[in-house]
Amino acid sequence: MSAATIIVIVITVVMNTAVVIGDIVQAKFVIANSREVGVPDAWLPALAVLKGAGAAGLVVGLAGLALIGILAASGLTLFYLTALIAHVRARVFHSIAFPTLFFAFALGSLVLLLAA
Repeated sequence: MSAATIIVIVITVVMNTAVVIGDIVQAKFVIANSREVGVPDAWLPALAVLKGAGAAGLVVGLAGLALIGILAASGLTLFYLTALIAHVRARVFHSIAFPTLFFAFALGSLVLLLAA
């Protein structure tokens, strides 16, 4: 596995871990953004679990189980694609950079894992 792959995956894991913590503690910016795009507050714990599972799967992929890493990166890529769609549908463009960044790192992790 290349250094670039490891770096991109570690950044993806750190970013997702940080946002999972934000979901769990119900940080004001998380609640505000979710409400703005039409995501009910009750969904936040489940969304945190999905993002946390993706981050954990990437760590397992780094540890040598490449298929788990690929599946985790695929799941995160789809998750953030859905977040982007939610932003566009709600016409919330002022904060679309965040799901775009998360999507880019998830997709980058997926591409790099598939290439490895």
